[in-house]
Amino acid sequence: MPTPDRTSLEAIVEAGRDIVESEGPTGLTMQAVAARVGVRPPSLYKRVKNRDDLIRLITKATIRDLGDRLAAVEAEAGTGDASGPELDPRRTLADMARALRGFAHTRPAGFGLVFAPQTSPGGADVEAMTVAVAPLLRVAATLAGQEYELEAARTVTAWASGFIAMELAGAFNLGGDVDRAFEFGISRLADALAARPAN
Repeated sequence: MPTPDRTSLEAIVEAGRDIVESEGPTGLTMQAVAARVGVRPPSLYKRVKNRDDLIRLITKATIRDLGDRLAAVEAEAGTGDASGPELDPRRTLADMARALRGFAHTRPAGFGLVFAPQTSPGGADVEAMTVAVAPLLRVAATLAGQEYELEAARTVTAWASGFIAMELAGAFNLGGDVDRAFEFGISRLADALAARPAN
């Protein structure tokens, strides 16, 4: 008679996410994950191929988490139809940037995995990322025009992820209010996108 499953892929991935946050990616071992979910290390290989596969799954789950946060911001902003009035898209964009920043502070190691180079073991899952950033693309299109949707979303993502990465690294050494700087940057960016550049 086969032995019952004592864990699930979801539990393994969540345990891995927690370990990555508490101990960093180097602390993620199959043995540590197995101990966290209460099985022996060989049991993990029924669910994941190897450590690189686990990192890929952790990255994908983290991208979905981020996407859920962006979608929640979009839902709260409304759609301008029967579900409620649409708020200023500049405000929605700023709220999405704040959601990204909050996410990065909650899961800094996960943030690092999401924005890691494609050559890393996790590598951003293109399909998961496409779904996750859809709310940002929609608000970018509203602000900058459909023809600049991708460029606008990339501009915001590059600015916000760069700012946040510097903040997490403690690289702002000249004093001043970092929160104020973030708000200044995102509001100026939203205004610039709304101006719609000439061809």
